[in-house]
Amino acid sequence: MREAGDLAAPAEATGWRLVVRDLLRDPAAVGALVVLLVLVLAAVLGGVLAPYGANEVDVQERLQAPSGAHPFGTDELGRDVLSRVLLGAAASLRVGLVAVGIALVAGVLCGLVAGYYGRWVDDVVMRVMDVLFAFPAILLAIAVLAVLGPGTTNAMVAIGVVYTPIFARVTRASVLSVREEVFVRASRSAGASDVRILGLHVLPNVAGPIIVQTSISLAFAILSEAALSFIGLGTQPPEPSWGRMLVEGRGFIEQAWWMALFPGLAIFLVVLAFNVLGDRLRDVLDPRSRSRA
Repeated sequence: MREAGDLAAPAEATGWRLVVRDLLRDPAAVGALVVLLVLVLAAVLGGVLAPYGANEVDVQERLQAPSGAHPFGTDELGRDVLSRVLLGAAASLRVGLVAVGIALVAGVLCGLVAGYYGRWVDDVVMRVMDVLFAFPAILLAIAVLAVLGPGTTNAMVAIGVVYTPIFARVTRASVLSVREEVFVRASRSAGASDVRILGLHVLPNVAGPIIVQTSISLAFAILSEAALSFIGLGTQPPEPSWGRMLVEGRGFIEQAWWMALFPGLAIFLVVLAFNVLGDRLRDVLDPRSRSRA
């Protein structure tokens, strides 16, 4: 037998079907999804699609311009740039997903607790988030890596710490707007525990802004990983990374422009795709935009 709160909750199964339908009708959203699908395929199937190994050196073919044998050219060691871009997608996507996953879990939990309980709990949690938010993102990530040391795993943790306050703020603001709704008060009156109310009634009804923030944060997490790798604190050689490829191509920009162009273009397209998808999700999930449509 369902509780009163369950009967009153406004979550509907058809809501997300409408969101997907509206996204698929938007050419910009479809284009962003196609770019992200290519990224996922490159990350998953890079070992199959790459014509050469990531660190397969051929000194006789060093600094070769794009050609049929090497569509994206070769670098200063004769390594195929196309293969390294494909295989580097796995590192960038892995860091982005794990880092945002850390921020999502920690930030949403903090935001739920702060927004639902309020008072001194809200003050303590949000003051800690404000301290973290006060630092510029890249400087805070560098500070965390100064303690943990460089590396892919530590870069995930550092980026996750940077974006935790953003998720906490977004979640808290959304919880404040629904914690006194009828279905929440009905569940509380029926004797439901706080954990049940937060998990079954509050969280599903604040999921829209969190999903939008997740999409946008994925873009900046990948960009942050590239920036940290560029300064030598992220992914370490010999593992390919778009950020590492940029710093390697910087010294040959005049004689081998392709070394920096293609990894830079990959970063640009992926970040743009995540941002476009986030904007379209925000428009679709906004009730005012849906009513105008």
